Amino acid sequence: MKKMLLLSAAFATLALSAPAQAELKFKPGEDPRFNWANYEELKKVDLKGETLTIFGPWRGEDEGLVRGVLDYFSEATGVDLKYSSSENYEQQIVIDTQAGSPPNIAVLPQPGLIQDLASKGLLTPLGDDTANWVKDNYGAGQSWVDLGTFKDKDGKPGFFAFPYKADVKSLVWYSPDNFEEAGYEVPKTQEELADLEKKIIADGGTPWCIGLGSGGATGWPATDWVEDIMLRTQSPDIYDKWVKNEIPFNDPAAVNAIDIFGKIATDDKMVDGGAKAVAATDFRDSPKGLFSVPPKCYLHHQASFIPTFFPEGTKVGEDADFFYFPPYASKPDLGTPVLGAGTLAMITKDSKSARAFIEFLKMPLAHEIWMAEGGFVTPFKSVNKEAYASDALRKQGDILANASTFRFDGSDLMPGKIGAGAFWTGMIDLVGGKSAQDVATDIQKSWDAIK
Repeated sequence: MKKMLLLSAAFATLALSAPAQAELKFKPGEDPRFNWANYEELKKVDLKGETLTIFGPWRGEDEGLVRGVLDYFSEATGVDLKYSSSENYEQQIVIDTQAGSPPNIAVLPQPGLIQDLASKGLLTPLGDDTANWVKDNYGAGQSWVDLGTFKDKDGKPGFFAFPYKADVKSLVWYSPDNFEEAGYEVPKTQEELADLEKKIIADGGTPWCIGLGSGGATGWPATDWVEDIMLRTQSPDIYDKWVKNEIPFNDPAAVNAIDIFGKIATDDKMVDGGAKAVAATDFRDSPKGLFSVPPKCYLHHQASFIPTFFPEGTKVGEDADFFYFPPYASKPDLGTPVLGAGTLAMITKDSKSARAFIEFLKMPLAHEIWMAEGGFVTPFKSVNKEAYASDALRKQGDILANASTFRFDGSDLMPGKIGAGAFWTGMIDLVGGKSAQDVATDIQKSWDAIK
């Protein structure tokens, strides 16, 4: 999520109260895409006279979108709902909780920060019933339960954080027109992807566009590559141990994943501009090669946000599309893992309205409203998929709902000096010619130096 935040513009602190009579974007009972029975259930929850404070990461346009969801809760229950955020919300939530003035609900995208709050006794457990609900209703449900489980001040694990709104990273972008003209088909396995790479090269083309440039964060796009490969070559528990440094960064499992990426990124035939261009190309510019005439590349591995940087006028689903970064046919036991990120909601100040809000997040309506507004995908299997604002978002929702395993972006779970430091710089060393083994060993040395 640190990577996503690098893309965000700075906004002033927001503190908006729901109006007495909210203007709901979709009139209850009229649009058949939404589960209006949920709204009728909400109206039975009387929260008049209560105030619910929610602090989250959404600012600017996203703040308007989440307000579109929150309005239904406040309108139906009568609660006085106040949403606020801050440009430096990670620091602000720490200040507020330590000062004894936390919001009722905090929504955060950093599991590490949530663990810190839980270990200080600043979170209210959501209970086994809610954990079981997530397990039963989300695709790869146990993965989401594990993501929301943290140790309390006594070191006892508990379910503290409800996953709400996800980002999908396991995507490969391409131009359907270019594929059709060249006679290429979307690969369903890593073996088919390797065959496609060979065919593109044999036809005189270049398979990949890769750009690792991102100012002071240069190198981060490669970490997503390595994490995706780890999930397709190793079991989820090995991935988890690697992220926690329970196995070293230079364990053969991690070295293998780094090496697979390195062999792609340092092969002049595989990457537009050759190996020297990988680190020098800004990640925002790298997908543009998909749309040049003739195409400079045919494939681009990046998360769901990347269309923001496609050429103006590009229509996702027509001019550009994506497919799921596939698993290895030779490793069927690893299923269909998905790498991503997302936000989690937790109770930082217990109240009747806070508990009612968590129950609201279990309703399809709480997801469908934002789905229809755009920029939202969910692993919730019971939502009406017709509510999605676009076919592209619907496809991403399907990827989440059908995942065998979901894992949070590994570098975001690692200590900042590693996940947002040594890992990034190590990837630049890799594309500069250093071996995967040496790169991994250097990163491990940095981890060992952390006291």
